[in-house]
Amino acid sequence: MKILALDTSGLVAGVALAEDDTLIAEYTTDYKKTHSQTLLPMLDALKKMVELDLRTVDVIGVAAGPGSFTGLRIGAATAKGLGLALGVKLAAVPTVNALAYNLYGCEKLICPMMDARRGQVYTGLYTFEMRSGAAEAGSEAAGTPESPMEMRILMKQCAMSVQRLADEVNRLGRETVFLGDGVPACMEALRPLLRVPYALAPSSCNRQRAAAVAVLAGFMAKQGRLTEADDFSPEYLRVSQAERERMEADEAQRELMRAGITPHRKE
Repeated sequence: MKILALDTSGLVAGVALAEDDTLIAEYTTDYKKTHSQTLLPMLDALKKMVELDLRTVDVIGVAAGPGSFTGLRIGAATAKGLGLALGVKLAAVPTVNALAYNLYGCEKLICPMMDARRGQVYTGLYTFEMRSGAAEAGSEAAGTPESPMEMRILMKQCAMSVQRLADEVNRLGRETVFLGDGVPACMEALRPLLRVPYALAPSSCNRQRAAAVAVLAGFMAKQGRLTEADDFSPEYLRVSQAERERMEADEAQRELMRAGITPHRKE
């Protein structure tokens, strides 16, 4: 099975090509340019480097959110366009799950953090365990019978405050490894709240990787959990800043109207 994977959910932009258990190519950048400037050139460079015929791709894996609203939309539009053009389905991989998968084999508590602004992080809690048998259908795990270990999802990806995250980590009481762009943004606030030993993942594996998206996309394909390109939409978990400001403006207008004041409308 040949899988083309895209990740534009955070500061990093990544493209990867995997076939069965082999990572054929991966292109990753974390620089000042926007994903709209980098994604298609990266995809084109990867395609030329490995002489990829896109018509041979079986599945397109895409980091489906949460993450940057603009980044997710760029990745979604690219994945949907490729899926429709090639007639292949998409594997909508949860962003935080893929970030946690960078630490495959780690039996400590894994806590990815993406900066969600406004004092919140996109996060989840994970660990890896040796398989005791085939995963039950619908279980909160990511793996296949061929994998010696499986990723256990202890808390599904969500948006929460730093304080609440610290409470959840302390409640589990396990040594924890943190990773993601939320570490430099939020660790100063999180550090004094922690009551467990912790470590920070090294730079080699502390950001999003399209390769991890490709692996999880392969699991999803084998489980039949694919999405038609037309039906795919990112999972934002929160409304965008523009939508939030619009709702706040609407609520302010309603308050004025309840007070008997007619809001001034701009022409």
